[in-house]
Order: sequence, then C-alpha cells, then structure tokens
Amino acid sequence: MDQHNYHYKTYLSSLLFLFTAALDVLITNNKKNQRSVRSSSSRNKASIHNGKDDDVLSVVDPQEKLTVTPTTASEEEFHQVLALRKNYIPTSVSLSYANTEPLMMLRGDGVYLYDHTGRAFLDTRNNVAHVGHSNEKVVNAVVEQVRLLNTNTRYLHPTMARLAAKLISKMPKGSGLRKVFFVNSGSEANDLALRLTQCMTKSKNMICIAGGYHGHTLSVLNVSPYKFQAGKRPIGQNKNIIMVPAPNCSMSERSILSVKEAVSNFCGGTNGNVGGIIMEGGMSVAGVILPPKTFYTDAIARVKEAGGLYIADEVQTGFGRFGNHYWGFEQNNPGISKGGINVFPDIITVGKPFGNGMPLGAVITTERIASVFDDNGVEYFNTFGGNPVSAAAGVATMDIIDDLNLQQNATEVGNYLKSKLLEIKEEVKPLIQDVRGRGLFIGIEFLGSKETSFLCSTLKDEYNILTSIDGPNDNVLVIKPPMIFSVKNAMQFCSSLHKVCRCVSTENLRNVSRTPT
Repeated sequence: MDQHNYHYKTYLSSLLFLFTAALDVLITNNKKNQRSVRSSSSRNKASIHNGKDDDVLSVVDPQEKLTVTPTTASEEEFHQVLALRKNYIPTSVSLSYANTEPLMMLRGDGVYLYDHTGRAFLDTRNNVAHVGHSNEKVVNAVVEQVRLLNTNTRYLHPTMARLAAKLISKMPKGSGLRKVFFVNSGSEANDLALRLTQCMTKSKNMICIAGGYHGHTLSVLNVSPYKFQAGKRPIGQNKNIIMVPAPNCSMSERSILSVKEAVSNFCGGTNGNVGGIIMEGGMSVAGVILPPKTFYTDAIARVKEAGGLYIADEVQTGFGRFGNHYWGFEQNNPGISKGGINVFPDIITVGKPFGNGMPLGAVITTERIASVFDDNGVEYFNTFGGNPVSAAAGVATMDIIDDLNLQQNATEVGNYLKSKLLEIKEEVKPLIQDVRGRGLFIGIEFLGSKETSFLCSTLKDEYNILTSIDGPNDNVLVIKPPMIFSVKNAMQFCSSLHKVCRCVSTENLRNVSRTPT
C-alpha cells in the first residue's frame, strides 16, 4: 500500500509540474502577442538618429525576463534589448553603427563575430580579442581558475607571479624594466603611470601628443587631447600640460621642436621641472601614426636629459601586433641616442589585449622608480588587479602568441595586406590618400569623412565586414584584427573594399551621416 501511495503521489506531482509548465508557456505567449500588437516598429526603427523611439520603449517591461538565448534572438527581442539600452544607458556610451542599424553580437569565434540572427561578420577592428574571439585555451584557463578561486591580490598566487615574470622576459635588453604593477584596464595603467611619474620627478608637468588617447579617468583625460578637446564644452587643457603636434611624416620636425620648447618652458622660471612625456607606441585614434626614429633620438632624449620620464602606452600596439617587434615603441627606437642617453621607456602600460577580453592591465617600470614609489610609504592596493582568473587569461594569451608564432603571422599577413591596399590605392585614387602602419596595425586614409562612413557602413551591410573609423578628420579606416587574421581573411577584406570603393559616388554620399564605430 505504501508503494502504491508513493507512485500515486509521484504521478500527481508530475501532472502538477506539466500543468505549471503549460501555464507558463501560455502566459509568456500571451505577453508576446500583446507586445506584438502594441509594437509595429520595423527593423529599420533600430536606427537611433535622435536617440528616441517611444513606440519601442513603451512596450518594454524592465522587470520582464528576456527570452534571448545565448546565441540567437528574434527581431522582437532585438528591439527589446535596443529599447532597454536606450532607456537605461546614456547615449554618451556609444553604440556602433547607430546611424544606420546597430548590431547585437551574441557569439564570437576566431576572427568572426555573430549577431543575433547567426550572421557572421569578419572582424578587422577588435584588437581586444588578441588571440581570437572565444579562444579555447584562454576560455579553459579562465573556467578552470574560476572553479578554484578568485580573490584579491594580497595573497600569494602562482599565476600572478608567473605572469609578472613572463612580462619582464619580453622587455628589451638594456631597458632596465623589471617591476610590474597589475591593474584592471589600460585607463588604470596610465593613471598609475602618471602617479609614478609625479612621485619620481615631483612634477605634474606633462607633455602629450595631439590626437593621443590614454583612457577615461580624470588624470589621463588631462593628457588625452582626443578627449579634452572634444565635446560641446571641452574640459580643456590644464596649465601643467603642453600638447605637441603628432610626429607623423610631415610634422615630425615640428613635433620634435615643440617637445624641446615644452621642456624649456617647464624648466624655466618658476615652472619647476618636466614630469615626463606620454605617447602611444602606435597612435590609433589619431589615425595610425608611428613615431619616427628621430622623435626618439631627439625629442625623447631631450625630455630624459631634463630629468623627465617617458611613458610608452602600449595598450593598442603591444604583444606583437607590429610583427617584427613585441612592443610598438621598439619599432623605431634605437635604445640609446647619439648623445648616449637611454631612450627606452621608463614606464610601459598595457591593457586591452593582455587578457584577450578579460579585465587585465599592467604597468612595467624600473627598479629605481618602483623603489621611490615604495619608499613613499603609501600602499598600492588594487583589489582585482592581476586576480587569479584574469592572470590565468594573461598567461594563456602570452603562451598562445608564442606557441602559434603570431608575431610572424602579423608580419606576413600585414605585409600582404599592405601591398594589396597600396595596389587598390593606385586604382581608385584620389579616393585613398594613404596606406600606412606595420604588421596588423594599418591605417587607410580616405578623401573625406563621408566617403569613409559610406565605406564602413557598406562593408558591414553588404559584405559582413566590421571596420573602425579614426583620425582627427574621421577619414581613416584602422585595421587591427585579432592576431590570428590570415592571408585568406586579408584577401576577403581587400576584395570587398575594392568593390565598395568603386561604388563611391556623389549620389551615394548625399545622405551619408557619420558612422560611429
């Protein structure tokens, strides 16, 4: 009898479970139908020219659970997500392709990103996924470590220590760079670099480069002309900051002279002394600018001769992107100037690609600078800077760069890509004004911003290729793909770009607006 009761109760429980599940489905479908009736917006309404779409916003209940699966979503769900973003996230948090049709990316694999419909996009712009989106080795390292432990950095942990040693092993001989601070991002890294500089030199006076960008904290915004000159009410340039022209081919001599004048200005009268200069190994948002050798031997040498420090921001260009060198600053840096001055960086900052998408950055400096900072007696504690999980991602990323010889890949694919782009330049001139860069860090400068926005949007819409627009005039496509980018990928990009270049016309450009990427 007891056994019969047991089976009977199990049967009733099963019926109750099925009834509840069926009721949930009915309620969910009813809600979807109601939303469908109230929302007549088409996919084209995803365009957010004015940041307003009341019809979409009115049908979204923020408490309602979205039914988006890990890799796919319906058009209705796309609009739900778009509406929630517009309703709760400020428009200053930019959305790529907002002038035409934004993308909802739900999956990545290698050099491809996949939107909510399963459509694959060749990614030529996301250098954060340095060794490829969802790289299996990085994913496994993160999953294995997060199962074991993720805690603050006051405890000993082998992965953090190993990662510091790996970083130091990649420093140029003779640079003296031997100490590592771990942080969570490039912005944090540059913020700490400025703090180290001030501690070492007792000066807040800094030289920065026009078009430079070093992050979003207040201290680094002050040395980022790309930001402090932007907006309707720019924050402006602090009196202890001197901006010099970017050292591109046509402006390098003027840039060098400006640095020397800045040093004299800081060191004269009651201005105290020079704190330092901060510069990217390869300037990305400035439109792909690689400082020439003379900038290091003349300008950097003058800063260091006056007691200032040189901060090399390698957030965009580090970890082998240039191919023939592991760090961007090595490209044209001889190490020692003609006058015998060491022109290696005193501080290097890294971020973005370091953890292949995990929050991880670092500041690498000399023993002398680290010692002065230590002696100041103020503890530097960054709760999760170099935490076990992020450190595991960093070790895996650096191992993959070596194991797959990705520096060599960057050289070979980069050379092929650049040669093909130069061929296209000759065929479509004057549309393409210049092709520059090194390895998998290439800039294609076009005639104007409208042409560039048209090309960028058409590559996305018609050819499933993602690109990035930069440069002071918004007329440079910056190519900085995952380091596993292949010759086949380069061929696909060049072929598609060539076709789109042929479509550029006055008629096609008439209604083009700026494409945010």
